[in-house]
Amino acid sequence: MDIEFWGVRGTVPVSSPETVKYGGATICASVRAAGGDIIIIDAGTGLRPLGDRLVKERKGPLKLHLLLTHFHLDHIMGFPFFAPLWSQDSELIIYAPVPQADTEAALAGLMGGRYFPLSLSATAAAKSYRAVGKGTFAVGGFRVSACPLHHPQGSVAYKIEDTVRKIVFATDTEHPELGVDIQLRDFCRGADLLVYDATFTPEEYAAGKKGWGHSTWQAGARLAKEAGVKKLLLSHLNPDHSDSRVDMSVSLAKWEFPSVEAVRAGWKRTI
Repeated sequence: MDIEFWGVRGTVPVSSPETVKYGGATICASVRAAGGDIIIIDAGTGLRPLGDRLVKERKGPLKLHLLLTHFHLDHIMGFPFFAPLWSQDSELIIYAPVPQADTEAALAGLMGGRYFPLSLSATAAAKSYRAVGKGTFAVGGFRVSACPLHHPQGSVAYKIEDTVRKIVFATDTEHPELGVDIQLRDFCRGADLLVYDATFTPEEYAAGKKGWGHSTWQAGARLAKEAGVKKLLLSHLNPDHSDSRVDMSVSLAKWEFPSVEAVRAGWKRTI
């Protein structure tokens, strides 16, 4: 499977000389199976360049699977600007950990009233909605499952597997005061890649960020170690953190879990 990141920031997009290396777009990644099936994880502002690429390279109708972890703005603000959404040759299946009607209402609200010039109903793509629950479900050529996370208004981690590889996305979660999240640890067990929330440094977290629903590079390293994952990718990067500050977090994390890096927009691998 091929994985590519299109946005890795949390909270708000940023643009400055100090954030060029990792990029300023908010959360979005894509996973492509050998057979061509495409899963998109979250719809931050990174969704826009992904959509432009998909339309440019298309060789026929597009069938896309969008997994939403939750509905905070940094994870959906790119949705109205997703080029395939406006194409009648696209089919978009949207998954979220809420009833189907709630997902449609949330996205319609984003494009409703004074917030956007056209409504969700005006978009040309065929759209359908699926509620994510317990257990594993098929998405294209993958098996997908979800795990609840500790985050205001709720969020989920997604595990995406094919016959040999598995990736876990857990970008909005808060670690326990002591130890690791046992449910998430078991969910991540043996993953080839763990994409984890590194919004705060341990010092920032201790100085007043407890209860905000986000985590640290240190908690991610400890979780990766206990879960036996092969590689840890730090994501949901703080918009106030410069590239050099992110680099420092990676250097410190390597002392606890050597196979770690901070992911950046444009990061792409075949696993």
